Amino acid sequence: MGFCLINHVAVAARYAIEQLHLERVAIVDFDVHHGNGTQDIFYDDASVCFCSIHAAPFYPGTGTIGEIGGPSASGTTLNVPLPFGVGDRGYRRIFSEIITPALRRYKPQLLIASAGYDAHWADPLGPMVLSVAGFAQIAHALRDLAAELCDGRLVLSLEGGYNLEALGAGVVATLRVLSGNDSGPDPIGSIRAGEPDIDGVLHILKRSHPLLI
Repeated sequence: MGFCLINHVAVAARYAIEQLHLERVAIVDFDVHHGNGTQDIFYDDASVCFCSIHAAPFYPGTGTIGEIGGPSASGTTLNVPLPFGVGDRGYRRIFSEIITPALRRYKPQLLIASAGYDAHWADPLGPMVLSVAGFAQIAHALRDLAAELCDGRLVLSLEGGYNLEALGAGVVATLRVLSGNDSGPDPIGSIRAGEPDIDGVLHILKRSHPLLI
């Protein structure tokens, strides 16, 4: 729908299942837009658990909490639609309270991330307020999950990011974390705006999603 021509993470996940004979692959999409293409491809395929953290309501308008997978894969789609203005604190809670327990239950053998940096506060398209330090925090969470659940097997595929300074700084911080180093200084800094309440979203997910109840 305008943002990609080939879904690289879907190709990678399908290859891992069909050619490397893995039984369970998880995809975590933290691009600011909902990963509607990835969801559609694997919506009725229990061999792939797709988790999307995205702004809502926002383009492309998909990714509600109620979209949890088709009849043969109910519970293997996990959407976390967020109000505009969520930043480092909110994303930290999402990974600790939602993504980590859900993936521990799913037990993937490979973790793939759709790594979009358009949730940075300086991005001209995205309405979120993550900082470079916030993206480093996400990288830490993904690295720790991969180490715990799938022998460190982790792939990140670069996706959105429309402020070149923020994109470059976010990628560098991520690579430093994945290399076992400190994320380094944040050359852009953060903003002091308060974050919206996401308790309602988290409460609904914890009470209704099959991987969390």
